[in-house]
This record gives sequence, C-alpha cells and structure tokens, in this order.
Amino acid sequence: MKYTFIDLFAGCGGLSEGFLQTQQFEALAHVEWELPMVNTLRNRLNKNWQHSSEDAKKRVIHFDIQKTDELIEGNWSPESIDKYGSTNHSDIASMGLKGLVGKESVDLIIGGPPCQAYSIAGRAQDKNSMKDDYRNYLFESFVKVVDAFQPSVFVFENVPGMLSAMPGNKLVSERVFEAFRQSNYEIRCPKDLKKSIYTASDFGVPQKRNRVIIIGVKKGSELNLEEIYKQVDSFKTKEFKTVKDAIGNLPKLLPLNSTKKVNGRNVSHELRNNEAEVQFHQPRFHNDRDVSFFMEWLTQGMNNKSSVEKINFYNVRLSKQSKHTKYRNLEWDKPSPTIVAHLYKDGLMFLHPDEKQARSITVKEAALLQSFPDDYEFLGSQGVAFKMIGNAVPPQLAKNIGLGIQKELNKIQ
Repeated sequence: MKYTFIDLFAGCGGLSEGFLQTQQFEALAHVEWELPMVNTLRNRLNKNWQHSSEDAKKRVIHFDIQKTDELIEGNWSPESIDKYGSTNHSDIASMGLKGLVGKESVDLIIGGPPCQAYSIAGRAQDKNSMKDDYRNYLFESFVKVVDAFQPSVFVFENVPGMLSAMPGNKLVSERVFEAFRQSNYEIRCPKDLKKSIYTASDFGVPQKRNRVIIIGVKKGSELNLEEIYKQVDSFKTKEFKTVKDAIGNLPKLLPLNSTKKVNGRNVSHELRNNEAEVQFHQPRFHNDRDVSFFMEWLTQGMNNKSSVEKINFYNVRLSKQSKHTKYRNLEWDKPSPTIVAHLYKDGLMFLHPDEKQARSITVKEAALLQSFPDDYEFLGSQGVAFKMIGNAVPPQLAKNIGLGIQKELNKIQ
C-alpha cells in the first residue's frame, strides 16, 4: 500500500518528483497557478509516472490557490472558469479537490508557498521590506487545505528568511505556528524552527541550498514529530556531490570567433568535434565583450579574491562605477551555490567553471544541479525553464524527506 499526498504550490514538480521516486507515495492532486509549470508537471506524470494524458490533466490543477474555498469545494465562479476552465479537465471546476480525492484518505500534504516575500534578498530590495506583499499570507491557503483534508502529516517548505519575516509587525513563524495549532497540528515552536533548516548538499544534491522544512503531525495520530525529523536526518550523507559530478560530462559549448545568427537567433557558442546536441543544453547568447570578460574572470581566479578586488576588476574592465559584485563562477570541486529563479533574467552569478567555455550555465546544467533526473522535460521558453527550476525543491532532497516520513508512518500501520 502506498501513502497518498496532495502537492500545493507544486511548480514544475520538484517535491512531487522526490516523493514519487521513493515508490512509497502516490499523488492524488497537484495545484499550481502558472501554466508552463502545470504543463511541465502534466507531461512528467504522463511520460514517467504511468498517468494517461487525461488523468495527468485531471490531477494537476491549474488554479489560483488564494481562491481556496473554490479550490476545495468546486463550484468555481464565472471569473475562475473564464480564467482557468479551458486549461483544466472539464470536471474539476464543479467537483474541486474534494471531488477529485473522493473517498480516498489523504495521508500527507506537501508544498511551499512562493518564497520571494520571505527571502532576505527580496526584503532588502523592497522599500517596505515586503510587508505589504500578499505572498506573506499564502500559508493561510495551505493551512485551509490541511484543515479540510486532515492528513496525518504535512511538509511546508520555504526559505530560512521566513523565520525573520515580520509582515504586520508579527513574525510569520508565529502566525504559522498559531494557525496550525488551531487546526490541531503540532509543529516545532518558532524558537526551535532554526533546527528545521536543512542544506540540500547534505542529502546528495550538488548544491548548497538552505531551506526550512516545517513538518507537522496531527495531534492524536500516534506520530512523533521529533522522530520524523530524526528519520529524515538519518538520510544525510557526508559525501558531497560537486558541480563536476553533476555537469562535468556534458558536451562543451565553446565560444565562436565571432557571433552569428542561426534561424534569426544570435549565437555566441557552439558544439565542436561533432558532439551530439543535448536537450536543454543550449547556451545563452553572450556578446564578445562578455565572453572576453568571463574568460579573464575565470583565468585570474576572481572567485577567490576579496569583494574589493572583484568590484575593482569589474569596474576597470567594463568602465563602470558599481559598488557591488555582479559576477560569480561555479567551482568544479564544490557544490553549486543556490540555483535561483533570477537565472531567467541573466546568468552572471552562475558562470560555468571552464574558462574555455566562457559562458553562463544552461537549463540542463541548472536542472542537474537541482538534482532533476536527466530525462526531465521543461516545457516553455528558456527563461521560463530557468524560473521553474530555480523555484523548485530539489527532488533528491524531497525524496529523502519522503523516505524519513514513510519510515515513521510505517510504525503506526
């Protein structure tokens, strides 16, 4: 028997993929409001997890979770039908999550509300420190779904900055704790949530990515919250995977002597030596100045220089007057820094470590550094693919969380 789950804020499927990889869980529903992510997850369920295309369309619901009552109960408003009806299975607007789940019990609810409003970087860039951002309160929709289906366990994933976020002059962590307590769930108290910060590289992900993993258990369910965390901890490894482990075998994409146009597109790099093209391994266009700068940056080992030296290097080479470091390269013998959604704008903080290639990383490389399987397909433009990968939970991290939870669930069966 497999345990069942619902995935909220599912994105392109990082959390779901990890739980499915355990072979111990099956998904009843996934909810996501951005259509490229919805299409990507439906495609994955169809091609890799034995769902028909019709069932995948039914299971992955394209909808705004802020309309939580409509999501749960169905009977969508005319506005919701107009916006989401054509992209969903024809029955979902009337039956909602409850109709889709039917008589099945829900063992687990997983998900992570968008993290930008909780991130320290996001707050630093916003004039009001994100205090007015609606995303601060999306956890309330998560709580409502948990309250409606009463799973034995839930997993709430987010950035560590969530622990210090204070919209409305009250810590988000306190709001979350109180909301779940009122719904009859136990989570670690706010002062102990720092113990719930996990680093993806500790679980075999070739990336230094810190995330808060809030696990909750239903009161009276015989589950022991701290035992679940201990089970998750038991899957940590001391053998870090590096950038080279993840992307070192991909074909090299070398700079051209001069840029050219291919099918109306500017091209600055290409494969050599008759190497086969790899899906999603197409580089961004970089102009000649940038290619030269990247090569010099890497050759001189600027990553390991002081911030002052990096800024001076940038300002002198490019005739700028910046006060910030704008470039960074990956290093072969270390895990990658956190893969972020900002990659859809540019890859200047994710330069490939090989100076001969002098470029930023590709979609394929970002996906492998996030521990997505090699055959994972991302539907949409290159920019959209970078965004969905950067926002995802690394499947390898999710898999280990799932295995830890499964071991504790087995004790009460």
